Amino acid sequence: MPSPDLASVLSQVNYRHPDLTKRQVQTLLHHYKGLAPKKDKFIFNDGQERDLINIQGTVPVPYRGQHYNIPVSLYLLDTHPYHAPLCFVKPTSDMQVKVSKHVDAAGKIYLPYLHEWTHPASDLIGLVQICIVTFSEQPPVYAKPKQQLPYPPPPQGGGFPPYPAQGGGGGFPQQGGGYPPAYPPQATGYPPAYPATGAYPPQAGGTPGYPPPYPPAQGGAGYPPYPTPGYPPAARPDSMTGTVTAEHLTASIRSAVEDKVRRGLREQVEEKSAEIAVLRRQAEELGQGQTRLQGMVAKIQKQEEEVDRGVAILEQKKVELEKIQERAEAQAPLDPDEAVDAGCPLYRQLMAAYAEEGATSDAIYFLGKALGDNVVGCEAYLKQVRVISRKQFMLRETMDKCRKKAGLDRD
Repeated sequence: MPSPDLASVLSQVNYRHPDLTKRQVQTLLHHYKGLAPKKDKFIFNDGQERDLINIQGTVPVPYRGQHYNIPVSLYLLDTHPYHAPLCFVKPTSDMQVKVSKHVDAAGKIYLPYLHEWTHPASDLIGLVQICIVTFSEQPPVYAKPKQQLPYPPPPQGGGFPPYPAQGGGGGFPQQGGGYPPAYPPQATGYPPAYPATGAYPPQAGGTPGYPPPYPPAQGGAGYPPYPTPGYPPAARPDSMTGTVTAEHLTASIRSAVEDKVRRGLREQVEEKSAEIAVLRRQAEELGQGQTRLQGMVAKIQKQEEEVDRGVAILEQKKVELEKIQERAEAQAPLDPDEAVDAGCPLYRQLMAAYAEEGATSDAIYFLGKALGDNVVGCEAYLKQVRVISRKQFMLRETMDKCRKKAGLDRD
């Protein structure tokens, strides 16, 4: 069921793709109960204001065995989800922004996921999960020391850094113009985009369905303090003696070395994993190519065998033709008349009897057709058939005697 607050907020703002925006926001609020939507004004560089959906609240971030609530604020542009949202870390009065390559001094978040935002591959739930993974390695805020002056909280609404104006002004882009990239190109050294993971479970002892509250600055209520900015953490005077002890220096150096080694190992693992994936793809392609080549070689060998058999048959036929040609050259020239008519009287008689016998068979056939068509009567038909049949019998006897006399096969 859609949240009544979300439905109320969507009814107060004008978005170009309200259904897509609504589904993404509902999915995000279902997984992260510490976030809530509201309508808020955002001021751009040219001074114009625009009502946007602002998703504020906290997300649970694991760090060194503990979970902390990191306050964030996500502004969805009116072209969402086709352009990346504007994301900020919104520290409370007892927190201070920790500047890094992912978060600037004003709290704006910079991630490769935002820089490479494309619909439908990118969505809000994936964005928050990437933020959690990134912040678990390098927290974006830390607890203020007690002697430090309070960090002024950002103003409401458009207090965050304005969206950068493009090409010398122009205000908020309208329909058809499209948004320019919401985040500048990433500097070298960014790690590759992290895969989307499942939501982090709520911690035991807190309110059901909500992440644990933000821990106190100095580890009260069983939570460790937020890390101090920078690597290694700045050594602070001992609370009792006012001096920096050897334990402080050792812990600081150890933490810096651990973080540096961890980052180096992670980069090497990711680099080697990418190389292994490329080599595996190449091995698969080579295996497929080898299979295709083996099939082609087998086909060529089969065709070669067929060609060899054909060549052998042609050689044999060539020898036979040469022998026939030799015999033909040795014989006397052929008389054309003998080629058309039989030269021997016996053969001539046999051919004449054969032709006449075939004519009698045709005559009997056509007499039968004439009888069927009532052209001739039955008495005339029988009379002619008796005469022709008697003649046919005599012709067949003549052919049989001629074959016998000439030594030919009677069949």
